[in-house]
Amino acid sequence: MPSPFSIAMSKFEIDPQVVPQFYSKNNEIIKFIEKFYNVKISARGQTFKVLDAEKENEIVNLLEIIEVYILKKGKVTNDEIISLIRIKKDAPDISLDEILEVSSIVPYSRKPIYPKTLNQKLYVHHIQHNHVVFSIGPAGTGKTYLAMAVAIKYLVEKAINKIILTRPAVEAGESLGFLPGDLQAKIDPYLRPLYDALFDILPGDLANRFLERGQIEVAPLAYMRGRTLNDAFLILDEAQNSTSEQMKMFLTRIGFNSKAVITGDITQIDLPSRKRSGLVEAQRILKGINGIKFVFFNEKDVVRHEIVQKIIKAYQIYEEEQEKKKS
Repeated sequence: MPSPFSIAMSKFEIDPQVVPQFYSKNNEIIKFIEKFYNVKISARGQTFKVLDAEKENEIVNLLEIIEVYILKKGKVTNDEIISLIRIKKDAPDISLDEILEVSSIVPYSRKPIYPKTLNQKLYVHHIQHNHVVFSIGPAGTGKTYLAMAVAIKYLVEKAINKIILTRPAVEAGESLGFLPGDLQAKIDPYLRPLYDALFDILPGDLANRFLERGQIEVAPLAYMRGRTLNDAFLILDEAQNSTSEQMKMFLTRIGFNSKAVITGDITQIDLPSRKRSGLVEAQRILKGINGIKFVFFNEKDVVRHEIVQKIIKAYQIYEEEQEKKKS
């Protein structure tokens, strides 16, 4: 199949339908590519020229991907195109077909489950192609839900034998003591969101069957100590409330043929001030290790009611203003 670009004297002609997108908002996309790749692009109408021989093929390939994406999707925003550029830089092996794919992740799910934003597509891709993935961002961005969907897919397809869903019970040493019931009754409120997500994804009878067989286990983070988990898919939720020691303990539970996904929102840490967040620390310690990926979400990835995006953005602006006042 010939390239949609016609090549002559190192100049590249882009489809006329796509051209307005590149020049919109004061050439926002062209400027972003130049800054992101540290390259200079000469653009006149449909004709684009990369003024760097070493990066020419890479940038032309990127422009082609953007062109095909716009032509296939139709109406897109500049923010979406910028997300696409970031994805191709972070995961060059992700194909355009995979990015455009809209089929459900989970067989037998109660409803179609698929990534709705480009960042979510990158997240699912990294989960499938790496041993450990950290997802950091606000509530409503699908961090835990999509991780559970991929885990259930692996379990149904028998790629793993067990799913472990876990959360830190932050107040286990204090406030929980005033709740009625035994230890299980005290910790259930912390684990309830994991059960809710599980039963939202799978029909109740199938979810209960997996739980009864022990193929899906929901437990507090403290219960992970001393275990080595092979052929398992581990999900640590609300990881911003894990301590440094707990995070190290959890990560060292990973056995052969296992994956781990760690999710959290570092703007909502409930630990006592003297305790370090294991999630915050892990970003510094584990960055750049092969087989470990970090995915960062923002308010644009929120797939709940649109008011939630506005609330998150408002808090973000307020917190940034407070930090400026402190400095």
